[in-house]
Amino acid sequence: MSERDSAAAGLSAQDAAEKQSDTGEQQAAGAENTLLEQMGGVSGLAYSAVPIVVFVVVSSFTSLMPAIWSAIGVAVAIAIFRLVRKEPLQPAISGVIGVAVCSFIAYRSGDAKGFFLLGIWTSLIYGGLFLVSVLARWPLVGVAWSALNGLGFAWRKQKRALRGYDLATLAWVAVFAAKYVVQQWLYDADQTGWLAFARIAMGYPLTGLALIVTVWAIRRAAKVAEQEKTDAEETPAIRSNPSLS
Repeated sequence: MSERDSAAAGLSAQDAAEKQSDTGEQQAAGAENTLLEQMGGVSGLAYSAVPIVVFVVVSSFTSLMPAIWSAIGVAVAIAIFRLVRKEPLQPAISGVIGVAVCSFIAYRSGDAKGFFLLGIWTSLIYGGLFLVSVLARWPLVGVAWSALNGLGFAWRKQKRALRGYDLATLAWVAVFAAKYVVQQWLYDADQTGWLAFARIAMGYPLTGLALIVTVWAIRRAAKVAEQEKTDAEETPAIRSNPSLS
């Protein structure tokens, strides 16, 4: 192999590596933005805490029904505020529906702590689904990301990419499991105030950690895919020109 060929091969490898790095960064940035958008953005996470605080405070000073209507009223006001600001519609509507369902459960149970039952059950169900998806070799983080972006499921045949999505999905399993265990324990202990605190306090830090692992997994999968694509493109060239090997 000549020095010119060696230099050309070296430049090609360097270009491929830079391209893989750029693609991984773009995928990671896109993943973070997409996931935050699905949750209504950073402001959406903050907005979701307001009806909870209002419900607990009002129920502490008055009774269940005023707390229910106060929480629903605040949720509707936040939704209108977000619509006026032309923020995404789906998170705003989801927030109102979520508060309404939680309020209905609290009304049916006749106890303020019933407001948190939906979140507790949801954590249990989601944690179970995410765990089953890993055991079935269809990790939901990879499935969801591929479905949202139309990327296909070739990563299931790439061990390193699959392992990354497994770890990201298990991170969400840990998040849901922690929320369920802690909040169910507080529910059984009739600690409504601490339930609200746990709901809010566990939301941001744990979700942030899971997002970090998710972004890492998507970056890893993108790099693996690019590497395999580069290898597949180089193999025919080497076979057709033995002097390059």
